[in-house]
Amino acid sequence: MSQLKRVRGFQDIYGSDAKKYRYVVDKARQIFEIYNFEEIILPYVEDVSLFIRSVGEETDIVQKEMYVFEDRGGRKVALRPEGTASAVRAYIEEKLYAKGGYHKLFYEGAMFRYERPQAGRYRQFHQIGAEIFGVDTPVADAELIKMVKDILDNLKIQVRLEINSLGDFDSRKIYIEKLKAFLKKREKFLCSDCRKRIERNPLRVLDCKNEECRKATEDAPIILDFISEESTERFEKLKGYLSGYGINYIVNPRLVRGLDYYTDTVFEFITDKIGAQGTVAAGGRYDTLVKQLGGPDTPALGFAAGIERLMLLMEELPEGKPVVVVIPLITEFNLEALITADKLRNSGIKTELILKEGSLKSKMKLANRMGGSFVVFISEKPELKDMKTGEQEIFENIDDLIDILKEKAVY
Repeated sequence: MSQLKRVRGFQDIYGSDAKKYRYVVDKARQIFEIYNFEEIILPYVEDVSLFIRSVGEETDIVQKEMYVFEDRGGRKVALRPEGTASAVRAYIEEKLYAKGGYHKLFYEGAMFRYERPQAGRYRQFHQIGAEIFGVDTPVADAELIKMVKDILDNLKIQVRLEINSLGDFDSRKIYIEKLKAFLKKREKFLCSDCRKRIERNPLRVLDCKNEECRKATEDAPIILDFISEESTERFEKLKGYLSGYGINYIVNPRLVRGLDYYTDTVFEFITDKIGAQGTVAAGGRYDTLVKQLGGPDTPALGFAAGIERLMLLMEELPEGKPVVVVIPLITEFNLEALITADKLRNSGIKTELILKEGSLKSKMKLANRMGGSFVVFISEKPELKDMKTGEQEIFENIDDLIDILKEKAVY
């Protein structure tokens, strides 16, 4: 019988990678809590129409990347490709707007897109993200960007911030017509995907990573020349707030994001360390999406970051607490070993109890393999061995040993 293998584009996360994953998520959660965001746990499966109506029927995600299937009830559903649409659906369905004020939500979990696997990009990938509902001031845009920067700074990840304004839908319609006319004149220089995008989703041509496409559109019309006076004023205020925060940024008129729901502010935190697909966190404002999906007219904004990409960019995982390994010298002391391990754990000490029978030599080898920094031998009296120095000390009772261990291991 042939060996079963994981599906291409999916991965097992274990060992040091699992530690990195948890470290990234925990750091992000700390920042979310400091900024007073509330967690929302979203379903993995949604009605496919949610993403068609929000992300956009002509986007690459809907056209080529979604995992869509019929369930046993004949309903057409999709594995979620991103988190914002689900958060908006929940905001409407749970009637959070009826509670008044504004709402700040964060989430974490797996997303699914059928795209070519590459560094930091899988068909099942994981994101942290946050959404703010009910605030239309650019102060919120600046604070959201600052929060994302705080997460990246806490993870010691070096990035650059790029920002742009897409304006409102009315001014964007005028721009899109100008852009289409320009692209049709350059059509023969564009890749096959971008030629299809001219009618379907012309903004995405500006975001193409193909070098020929970038050259052909170097002198394309700039969206900032077409946005309304109100959007221009909002963008200027945002730039002022970011400067006041001491946050460096680059205005990138080609930054359009790949989803139809964005309005006004869009931003990306980008690295050059993981190839052409260097965006590690991105987001923006989507002031019409709640109403578009059947809710009240509600301004909103948010961001998402790929956990796998953040893991790739972490230079090193901070050292964890040292492991203490408990070894009963003979089987008659197994109960004492169980009780000792329990006391150590109740004292907050990371403890491994050797569960396998065998010689002391084999147990010491196992303690080394498990990364033990200290060993507690259990016999008539507990004995502590420092694996680094080789020093050993016998104690009258386990409480005295724990006190010394806490000093040595800085627990």
